[in-house]
Amino acid sequence: MKHYEVEPQATIAEIKTLFTKTHPQWYPARQSLRLDPKGKSLKDEDVLQKLPVGTTATLFFRDLGAQISWVTVFLTEYAGPLFIYLLFYFRVPFIYGHKYDFTSSRHTVVHLACLCHSFHYVKRLLETLFVHRFSHGTMPLRNIFKNCTYYWGFAAWMAYYINHPLYTPPTYGSQQVKLALTIFVICQLGNFSIHMALRDLRPAGSKTRKIPYPTKNPFTWLFLLVSCPNYTYEVGSWIGFAIMTQCVPVALFSLVGFTQMTIWAKGKHRSYLREFRDYPPLRMPIIPFLL
Repeated sequence: MKHYEVEPQATIAEIKTLFTKTHPQWYPARQSLRLDPKGKSLKDEDVLQKLPVGTTATLFFRDLGAQISWVTVFLTEYAGPLFIYLLFYFRVPFIYGHKYDFTSSRHTVVHLACLCHSFHYVKRLLETLFVHRFSHGTMPLRNIFKNCTYYWGFAAWMAYYINHPLYTPPTYGSQQVKLALTIFVICQLGNFSIHMALRDLRPAGSKTRKIPYPTKNPFTWLFLLVSCPNYTYEVGSWIGFAIMTQCVPVALFSLVGFTQMTIWAKGKHRSYLREFRDYPPLRMPIIPFLL
């Protein structure tokens, strides 16, 4: 047990910094300080004198393990699918057979699918760099391996079939492709609009949480019905991509993504309800009126 003398106005972040001076191997991002061994981690901005403690406080330490920045994680997991998909699109050697090396598909939908897939991940990379504001600076290093396996693996699986020399276009031809492209574009615009609205909700360098509301942008009006419309639009984009390509791996990727985003959306929805007593009662986590 280590004893420190700190001012009552000291924040948890300052205590973490003080702890690091005597234990350099545990930098602040690795530390979790709690009032109870099984309790929740205290926030960096929490002030000691506002916590339910007396003149002497006992804080319990937990090592969160090696950390990596969210920006690094996102850039890595999004750059991978972009690069991997293009390898299959250009049919580099050792993928489909020598006679198909660097050949091009004769189907328009294949080229359109490549444009849509590339646009999606370029958009994600740019949003990571210039739009997103993260409430937490880091995440466990081990997560990057799990996330990259998911994104990179599915990208390779989808790209292999969509760009395969024996790939056949959708059953209903250009009409199906046009409908799917419309869904994809609308949902991509909606997703971007929600990300911009969420960014404007939190000033740079702030961890302030507010209730998100619709803006003048019609794409944000989905906030009237769901707590996480960015996930709603994200799922919609992949449904559009699945209809466009009529590819089973894309449908499975959409289903897995929807399942995970539903879990995240329910968690955020519960968090909003706990934190804000005046939270709009009509909102559902991800699907209006249903889920």
